[in-house]
Amino acid sequence: MIKGILWDNDGVLVDTEHLFYAVNRELFLEHQIALSEADFFAWFLADNIGAWHLMAAGGATTDQIGERRDERNRRYGARLRSETGLAMPHIDAVLRRCAARVPMGVVTSARRADFDIIHAGLDLMRHFRFALTAEDYRHSKPSPEPYLAGLDKLGVAAADCLAVEDSPRGLQAARAAGIECIVLRHRLMRDYPFDGAYRVVDTVAQLDAEIAALLPS
Repeated sequence: MIKGILWDNDGVLVDTEHLFYAVNRELFLEHQIALSEADFFAWFLADNIGAWHLMAAGGATTDQIGERRDERNRRYGARLRSETGLAMPHIDAVLRRCAARVPMGVVTSARRADFDIIHAGLDLMRHFRFALTAEDYRHSKPSPEPYLAGLDKLGVAAADCLAVEDSPRGLQAARAAGIECIVLRHRLMRDYPFDGAYRVVDTVAQLDAEIAALLPS
C-alpha cells in the first residue's frame, strides 16, 4: 500500500504537451528549422535539452537564443490563456478519490507562470498539498532532485510513494529518486516502451484502476 502520490502536471493532469509542441514548432520554423514530433519527443520529453542547439549550430549567439526562448515562453503563455478545458478527462474524479486516502503533491518541470495560467481556470489544485515547479529546484527532470524535494515536502519515504508521469525523463527522475512510477502514455509517445515503469497505461480509467489497487483501505 502506498502512503502518498506525486503527480506530474503536463500530460498527466492537463492535456498541454501538444500546445507546447505547436508553439515551439512555430518559433523554430521562423529560423528554417522544422521541428518534428519525433524531434520534440527526443529533445523535450525524453531528454531536457530543447532544440536550441540547432539555432546555435546556425550561428545564433547565446543572447539571441535567450531572446528567442523568452519569446517562446511569452507565446506559450498567451496560448495557454486562450485555451479552455485543459484538464485531462475524468482526472478530477480520480484525484478526489486519491486525495481522500493519501496526501498528494505536484512535481512538474513547468515554469510557475505557466503552471498558474493553466490552473487559474481549473479546480484541480484543491486535491494537493503543494506544487513544486521549475523555480523550486536547481536541476530539472531527469534529475531526481524534483522528486526528492517532493518526498521531503510530502513527508513520505520513497518506498511508500507513487509517481504518475507521462514522459521518459519524468520516469527516469522518479526511478532515480527510488519511487515506483505509473506512466500515462499519450499520442506523442505511443510506441515508447517505458522500461522500468511499475505500469504503463493509455487512459485515465486504466490509471484510476492501477492506483486504486495500491491505495490503503
